[in-house]
Amino acid sequence: MKVIIDQNKCVASGQCVLSAPEVFDQREEDGIVVLLAATPPEGVEDDVRQAAALCPAQAIWLEEQGDAQ
Repeated sequence: MKVIIDQNKCVASGQCVLSAPEVFDQREEDGIVVLLAATPPEGVEDDVRQAAALCPAQAIWLEEQGDAQ
């Protein structure tokens, strides 16, 4: 899985940080999302998917890997 964020779309709601603090943080000055890990650590993939689903600005995209069949 690869995580992509668009800081220009972010509305600083913090839902991503609450869902996956290992992968997302927020800037102190304005609360805009900061990506800590473009490739999430093992075991937090579901949390990252939840963060993307909860993002009110749809500022998080996920590229799932290994889905080719």
